[in-house]
Amino acid sequence: MSALVENGRKGGCDPIGVTDNVNVDANVSSRINLMRIVLISGIVFVHIPFDPANTPFNGNYGFFDWLRVFLSEALFRVGVPCLSAISGYLLFRGGMEGFNYVKTVRTKAQTVFLPFLIWNTAFFIAALAMLSVGIGDGYVVSPWTASVRGLLSQLFAAEEFPTNIPLYFLRDLFVCILLSPLLAWLIRRIPLLTLSTLLLLALIPEMSLYIVIKRSILFSFAFGIYASLYNIDIKALDRFAPLGVALLLGASALLATAIYMSGPSMPDWVELCRNALAIGGAAGFWMLSAPLIKTPLGQRLAKTGSLSFWIFCAHYPLLVLFFMIWGKTGIGFYPLFFCGSLLVLFPVLALSNSFVRTNAPRLYAVLTGGRTKKSSQSASRREVPAEFVPQQR
Repeated sequence: MSALVENGRKGGCDPIGVTDNVNVDANVSSRINLMRIVLISGIVFVHIPFDPANTPFNGNYGFFDWLRVFLSEALFRVGVPCLSAISGYLLFRGGMEGFNYVKTVRTKAQTVFLPFLIWNTAFFIAALAMLSVGIGDGYVVSPWTASVRGLLSQLFAAEEFPTNIPLYFLRDLFVCILLSPLLAWLIRRIPLLTLSTLLLLALIPEMSLYIVIKRSILFSFAFGIYASLYNIDIKALDRFAPLGVALLLGASALLATAIYMSGPSMPDWVELCRNALAIGGAAGFWMLSAPLIKTPLGQRLAKTGSLSFWIFCAHYPLLVLFFMIWGKTGIGFYPLFFCGSLLVLFPVLALSNSFVRTNAPRLYAVLTGGRTKKSSQSASRREVPAEFVPQQR
């Protein structure tokens, strides 16, 4: 527990949990917590399943299909890069001198990598069991027919997405944490060359970097480190929030139109624009948090705490389950599933989060990497069992 407290004071790296960092002022801390729940809720839109007959590129439902592309292929693709930048920013808030690599890796293995293994393995076993009795074929990738390399990816995201697809982010984040001393050293000595190289690698379409599944994560994490080490004023653009949000929405609409008209096999220039918006759009979302945190809704969302991590880890298996049930109903009107699944999903996630946290706190601590429910302003060391160390397709 002492390791956690020391690490939190020296610059924690909790991308989808509770900010506990005395080096981050209250406004920034609240805005980070707000962005987590907003972005993770947006990431849900990216993973709503559909079959070939209901791909948005068929144009069966007109504007509704364009809206699906706008939300899942443009606007909320910003989520992962933005969360990555937050992680890198928090990790080095104490500077290079306050960074303890061994303690950081030990802590993050429990708070990032262990939840990845638990949640993904649980869904892998569930998929294996369903497929063994003839349920779920076509809804999940079959382990029965996978090669050894395929199984390694399904279980550990070795080369491709894991069974619980969104959790590739936790895998990539842990890799970034392992690389963090090297990234910080490069950013200290050759910041522009380092960032420009990583940005170029993130933008190039159809390229595999192998060490991370999503290249934008590596750049965004490094940019967060840069902002932290060079004490960049991350509130400097707040006065331009209306313009920034308007540009984000406008660029997302233009990109969605280009994707909708050219998809599903997008030309390289569209892919390049999507990669660029996913990275640059993070600034727009951050500016959005400035006015939003001043509202009662924003304040309430900023205090949801560990719910954001629960949503992130649990939403995809539930969406797959809902889609399997939907397939048995014989109803062909896909917009009903799209909207209905969202209306059911979020209450189920909120209730299950509250139930497990209240009735099985030790299990909850393991599943959430020790994240507590409350926000940083009210978090207490006594809220976490002593034996647990908190912390897009």
